[in-house]
Amino acid sequence: MALITISGYPSSGKSTRAAQIHDFFFSSFQSSDSSPQLKVKVISDDDLAVDRASYDDSLQEKTARATLFTAITRHIARDTILIVDGMNYIKGFRYQLYCKAREAGVRVATVYVLATPDQCRKWNGERADGKRYKSETLDALIQRFEEPSSMVRWDAPLFTIPWDDPTPPLERISDAVTTGTVKPPNVGTQITPKAPTDALRTLEHTTNALVSALMAAQAAGPLGGPIVLTLDALDPSSNTSVNGSSVLRVRLTLPHRALTLSELQRMKRQFVAARRKAVTLGSTEKGSVEWGEEGVGRAFADFLEEGLGVGG
Repeated sequence: MALITISGYPSSGKSTRAAQIHDFFFSSFQSSDSSPQLKVKVISDDDLAVDRASYDDSLQEKTARATLFTAITRHIARDTILIVDGMNYIKGFRYQLYCKAREAGVRVATVYVLATPDQCRKWNGERADGKRYKSETLDALIQRFEEPSSMVRWDAPLFTIPWDDPTPPLERISDAVTTGTVKPPNVGTQITPKAPTDALRTLEHTTNALVSALMAAQAAGPLGGPIVLTLDALDPSSNTSVNGSSVLRVRLTLPHRALTLSELQRMKRQFVAARRKAVTLGSTEKGSVEWGEEGVGRAFADFLEEGLGVGG
């Protein structure tokens, strides 16, 4: 349903606000008969056993951030309000969360817990639960903090809550994440189909087999008009063979003239080059592509008909 990103200085009261938001939605769901299937969940460093010392070192911090992102990816869903309780102080990371939310088809909101650096230092120094930041680490994190802005799409809608505000705008946050617009995924966030690992092998085998079968059939007698060629399947037991047969039958229409091996090889290279690009990129780019032997054989036959001037 929604991804709520909590942002703010370390020891600024973010977990307190995350708990308030969680309790508000939990109570709303419990008292509402119309949404019994909805869930609300908080993910934080504490839940993931990420120690505060991870922020003392940049490499450990990257690992901690990756752990958090993995957990978000696992729990984000259209029936869940997911609250990410963390500093989330890097705008690039907040943009990454925004893209993940669009990919998942859920709404987004950012809650900025606002506190002064001196107040954060005071609270951090008073902590007795073993979750205190080193003074130099806290100062460095405050200095590197990239403040959320309502002017950028990945932080909007933005709700700023001062540390001493006794009445956070819970109703407004609720309206944003339950009735706001769900932005559709763009090209950058859509999941594209991946080519199978044996796609190049299938491509080369099927096109070579079709060229060889054409030359062998022509050697046996003149060709012209519709014809059915029988090819040996690469691997009948593999997932590239659609019908599971040991042979592959390809229909195509040929011109009433002799074909040369050089022109067939030239068209084969053109076809393979176009397909190889999609395989190498790991995506289909435009439209759908069939990677199995039957799909490759049919597509190559259509390509040959067009190149030979007999395509419909």
